[in-house]
Amino acid sequence: MALLVAPTLVGCSSDDPESDNGGGGLGPLTPGNTEFGKATGNFTAAEWFPGGELGTTTNRSYSASTTPVDEDADMLASFNRGEDMFEKIYTITDAPRKGLGPTWVRNGCIKCHPSYGHGKRQTESQGYKASSDDNGYLLVVYHPEHATTSDGVEYTTNNSSYISEVTGMPQTAAMAPFKAPIEESGIHLTWPTVTDMPSGLAEYAGNGTFKFPDGETFSLIYPEITIDESAFNTNPKPSNYEVRLESTIGIYGTGLLDAIDQDEMKKQYQSEAAVGVELNELMWDKAANDWAAKAWYKLADGTKKIKKFTYAMTRASLQDGPGANAIWNITNVTRSDRHYLYTTPAWAKAMSEDNDVISYIKANGKDETSILHPYWADGTDTVITNRINEILGGNPNHSNTEAFEKYLWKGAPYNGEEEQSDKDYYDFMVWHRGLAVPAARDLGNAQVQRGKEIFNQIGCQYCHRPSWKTGEDNYWVDNAIKAYAQKIGKDPNTMLPKYANQTIWPYTDLVQHRLFMKNDIRTGWCRTTPLWGRGLSRQLTGADDRLHDCRARTVIEAIMWHGYSKDSQAFNAAKKFYNLPKADRDAVVAFINAI
Repeated sequence: MALLVAPTLVGCSSDDPESDNGGGGLGPLTPGNTEFGKATGNFTAAEWFPGGELGTTTNRSYSASTTPVDEDADMLASFNRGEDMFEKIYTITDAPRKGLGPTWVRNGCIKCHPSYGHGKRQTESQGYKASSDDNGYLLVVYHPEHATTSDGVEYTTNNSSYISEVTGMPQTAAMAPFKAPIEESGIHLTWPTVTDMPSGLAEYAGNGTFKFPDGETFSLIYPEITIDESAFNTNPKPSNYEVRLESTIGIYGTGLLDAIDQDEMKKQYQSEAAVGVELNELMWDKAANDWAAKAWYKLADGTKKIKKFTYAMTRASLQDGPGANAIWNITNVTRSDRHYLYTTPAWAKAMSEDNDVISYIKANGKDETSILHPYWADGTDTVITNRINEILGGNPNHSNTEAFEKYLWKGAPYNGEEEQSDKDYYDFMVWHRGLAVPAARDLGNAQVQRGKEIFNQIGCQYCHRPSWKTGEDNYWVDNAIKAYAQKIGKDPNTMLPKYANQTIWPYTDLVQHRLFMKNDIRTGWCRTTPLWGRGLSRQLTGADDRLHDCRARTVIEAIMWHGYSKDSQAFNAAKKFYNLPKADRDAVVAFINAI
């Protein structure tokens, strides 16, 4: 059958082992392996192909293209151009990747996604810097509302809202003469070591370590991050806030997750609710045994879909998902369906009142070729002040669209030219939807087979659901791609990679759960992260960092954080893992690294 035709599942030329691109290809996964693609032990033949027939690559890489891309020359060309937009940095004025700023989170996508994978932990000496090449962190600044677990772990709740003075993904860089909304010198990162597990699961052995029953040790660390109030270049400055870190996750295979029908997701929610799993009330109405009102996301054309993407389940379609938005809000590069800046009124007000900013624009903005010309207005202090506030202030409600179009887009030096064209954005989305999942490895190994058995026996598969079947993949199309399709006379519903009726193995239930860890994620609720391909992380990125803030440096640490509190929804599985003999613990790790 087609599933066994492994040689056809190869990646694009950019995955050459000698390539210098960010994908970090390491060559074929299984040269000469006669077991590859065949049923072996307790693995079916299909499990070698976590992305299904259409979405798996046999390259040891996170950057390879899928079969629908490889089989369409135009789509492959778009994929390669989109890859270039991901891997190269953006600049303020230089094509083809222009439009950076006026303030930004990073100046390029790959800065947060080393080798297209999970972000890497930043040490105390590294700190938080937008210029770092592998800093996958985003700052999360919010007003906390606290609660406490039965064993005394303090956590924050759904009511913990983002502060309004800075953007939801706060920016720490800006073009002259503007000042970053947050000064990095005022951000402080430390990594305390855990010396007590409130659950009492593991015995503290001293020297920052805990013991398994057989004497093997492990340690747990967590990030403590603070931002000085004086570091905020906003008016007003925020108060009563806490800060957390959230890391990026691997972006390969997200097109396949987009192809999972929301009706199938509903069945998963119902199955978990039926056995008493507590589900996030923002996603699931327990009394109605149905989606909660806030589980629905309204897309740009009014279509409503169930939220699926991000830790917080905030996006419903990949074409309006983390990547489609990040190419805009991480860089502040605008496009036809984003005629507004990713800024806040509080930052705009502070910049409009800054004498250094006004003086610089007055001296350097008169020339119509200057990037500052839209802010110069008539060159008087009063009008410059008003213009800065008008152009920069308006998001998150998009109320600065009129000012953006009048003064930036239609005025000099832009003169009606988009910072990112619809075609460039389309190419980026072909690449985004077209990233394949690496084939599984070592499934014929007896230790890996034992690890799968134990993984299921102790209950890991309840949250890390092994397999899904995709639907017809009638994906939603955004306005920018619709506009490009109309321009070239094509049907937008056929222009992106599709993955209909594929059996895939992502190892996620697409449901949020709570672990109640020290300094946990903002609301405590976090969508189960897919495990597929993560075993290649050390080879491709140089680190095994896991969990939402990279606090786990190994698979063992990630599992044991699941047992930090007795109220953790994964406590029982973590407890069973803790009591396994070392050989079985090692087998579980080998299995997780193989899939």
